[in-house]
Amino acid sequence: MKLSQFKFNLPTEQIAQYPSRFRDDSRLLVLHRKTGLIEHKTMPDLASYFDEGDLFIFNNTRVFPARLYATKEKTNARIEVFLLRELSHEMRYWDVLVDPARKIRIGNKLYFGNDDTIVAEVIDNTTSRGRTLRFLTDYDNDEFVERLYALGETPLPKYIKRDWENNETDEEARILRDKEIKELRREDEERYQSIFATEIGAVAAPAACLHFSKNIIKRLEIRGIECEYMTSHMGLGNFKPVDVEDLTKHKVDSEQFIIPESLAKAVDRAHAENHRVCAVGTEIMRALESVAGTQGQVTAINAWTNKFIFPPYDFMVANSFFVNLYMPQSSQLMMVASFAGYDYTMAAYKEAVKEGYRFGDYGDAMLVID
Repeated sequence: MKLSQFKFNLPTEQIAQYPSRFRDDSRLLVLHRKTGLIEHKTMPDLASYFDEGDLFIFNNTRVFPARLYATKEKTNARIEVFLLRELSHEMRYWDVLVDPARKIRIGNKLYFGNDDTIVAEVIDNTTSRGRTLRFLTDYDNDEFVERLYALGETPLPKYIKRDWENNETDEEARILRDKEIKELRREDEERYQSIFATEIGAVAAPAACLHFSKNIIKRLEIRGIECEYMTSHMGLGNFKPVDVEDLTKHKVDSEQFIIPESLAKAVDRAHAENHRVCAVGTEIMRALESVAGTQGQVTAINAWTNKFIFPPYDFMVANSFFVNLYMPQSSQLMMVASFAGYDYTMAAYKEAVKEGYRFGDYGDAMLVID
């Protein structure tokens, strides 16, 4: 298939800029992939589509405050530093992206925070925007990471606009604006995490998991539905646009995932007893398919995957799929179309736009089911 086939008209006002008031306030578009039937529901209706013994698989990754700002030595130029992953805890090596990259070369030093107690030296170039930094500080390793995270911001996708620049000249207006900014920061820090986020390592939230409140989880449990958790540390590739018309030429960044033994056994049990297995989020589906056996079995493993799923594709593990409503021409949309069928998916997205659904990480939800 071609990239242009996944283009659709999405009004900017339907790209959610803020989360709903409550996690389970979201609307739920239900698509039956065998018939193409579309239903318009809300999150509290989700449990009614599943039965005792069915299995939900969630992502327990936790987003860390990956977006920081530094000043470059001598020029004092403001540089955005996006933390990707820690390469060495002891040596304090980090893989990062920098912007503007043209100003940052090997040997440059970057200063963080108001007191400049954390300094980083550029020691390598990895990609056009990628750099390897070695942080220099007197703090011990654990305190250093704690202070580094305290300087960071929640790494929202670029289509969610947050303008933290305070240009107010009136003192009273500036104080009110500062208070508003702090409230927005606190909201993003809380709502851009799932309620079961425990394993630090992601730079993007598992958006499908954001819809699940304690109330929704309790509804599933009361119905006898099993909930299992695995870890998929979502990387910056989730924000990366597909920029080639021929999808076979698109490359996906690798992401680490960890499947525990309890989940592997739960999948085998659900298959043996002919129960539904629901993957919550595209990163969960990709990880499961990366290790799927010929009978749909998965094994406990700590591994990496760069699997790119687009139509046509035969899925082996999950037979239902809970997702968000994604951006035009995104790799996530392509995976949904692989699972639900291209024609049914695009018809459902057209209906979602018509009905005013909210798109993106803070938007509404979609369930694809037989």
